[in-house]
Amino acid sequence: MAKISKRKAAAIEKIEDGKLYTLDEAMALVKDVNLARFDASVDVHVRLGVDPRKADQALRGTVTLPNGTGKSKKVLVFCTSDKEEEAKAAGADYVGLDELIQKVTGGWTDFDVVVAMPSVMAKIGRLGRILGPRGLMPNPKTGTVTPNVGAAVSEVKGGKISFRVDKTGIIHSSVGRVSFEPKKLTENANELLSTLVKMKPSTAKGIYMKSITVATTMSPGIPVDAKSIK
Repeated sequence: MAKISKRKAAAIEKIEDGKLYTLDEAMALVKDVNLARFDASVDVHVRLGVDPRKADQALRGTVTLPNGTGKSKKVLVFCTSDKEEEAKAAGADYVGLDELIQKVTGGWTDFDVVVAMPSVMAKIGRLGRILGPRGLMPNPKTGTVTPNVGAAVSEVKGGKISFRVDKTGIIHSSVGRVSFEPKKLTENANELLSTLVKMKPSTAKGIYMKSITVATTMSPGIPVDAKSIK
């Protein structure tokens, strides 16, 4: 068994064994047990009672965090020339089509979100093998395939995030940074969790929210009581 540092041991001791914390308590505590010496991401991990192999239970969607993400996301937009100015005015970091397709084909992925017009999807379909595994492929369900590229970019820059359930039935999502006030972290997490509650598939059986854990990039996890979600 790997030996843990004194700092990590001290952080683990602050988390009461067997206790389920309210979301408010967890967000106050997560700042206290954070081990990173930088402004770490605060993440929520939700284990859902779904079977991702079934199409109607492979949840994916978007949510706009009321207090933003605390991170400036780099947005790439694939669009026709008549939409380039609209995308740039909304704050897109990279805008274009053929030249960018060539760049991504060569392995370039220095961006966080990709937005594309429906009319260019046939052209960028071959990028699926590069963008797909990284969760970057544009999708109508997440609002990233749209003719309104400017609005899509503005939403991403304003705190809109996308999420998807992994093959083990867990959703991992950042809801802010350690530097955020606990109240703002709680509001962001509540927005995500209430969205997941509304998305519960009618075919999902048994307990839907099996477990909720809050943690920073390097901190121990804090278990959250699902009943404390508003």
